[in-house]
Amino acid sequence: MAKAKGATSEKSAYPKAVDRLVAEFAALPGIGLRSAERLAFHVLKGDEAAAMGLAQAIVDVKKNIRHCEVCWNLSDASLCEICEDAERDRGLVLVVEQPKDLIALEQTRMFKGVYHVLMGRLSPLDGVGPEELTIAALMQRVDEPAKNAGGEKVREVILGLNPTMEGDGTALYLTEQLRGKVAVSRLARGLPSGSQLEYANKAVLADAILGRKGVE
Repeated sequence: MAKAKGATSEKSAYPKAVDRLVAEFAALPGIGLRSAERLAFHVLKGDEAAAMGLAQAIVDVKKNIRHCEVCWNLSDASLCEICEDAERDRGLVLVVEQPKDLIALEQTRMFKGVYHVLMGRLSPLDGVGPEELTIAALMQRVDEPAKNAGGEKVREVILGLNPTMEGDGTALYLTEQLRGKVAVSRLARGLPSGSQLEYANKAVLADAILGRKGVE
């Protein structure tokens, strides 16, 4: 049997290939040993085509998915579909922490601008400073229209960061960096403090977009 981290060494009852599969599943976030075993046996009991499809999907993601050169969203090309869409308002940029936040906001179908993904948030205690995020790329988009989607000038930046201590700190930092360069607003606080965008329902996110406020 595959052993959890910190467990004493013991001989596995599984063949080596199964033991490795269990260990790989157990290494995923939020997956314990028992869940990893259930996933492994699901793969074993399923047909070969399903297992090969899963394996190929993982390979394709690692080989083909990259970050958009403009906004850092996930993409299978140099530009993501949102930045490529000429019907979007490219002068309106909504800043989020992670691609999953972008997806949550897109599901509301309320925002017609483009995005910028920071790939995290400022967290000095964890050693995450401005250099570890895509803040420099955001500032380039604001300062140089050619760096923005469609070569359009950015006229407003909306701060769509999670309403947490780190998210608020990041928003404050960005506000100072953007001051005097472009209009800055933030999503309305229909979002409960301490929550995550990805867990908010569509109605709450839609209200947050429509009720955004200017940042002084």
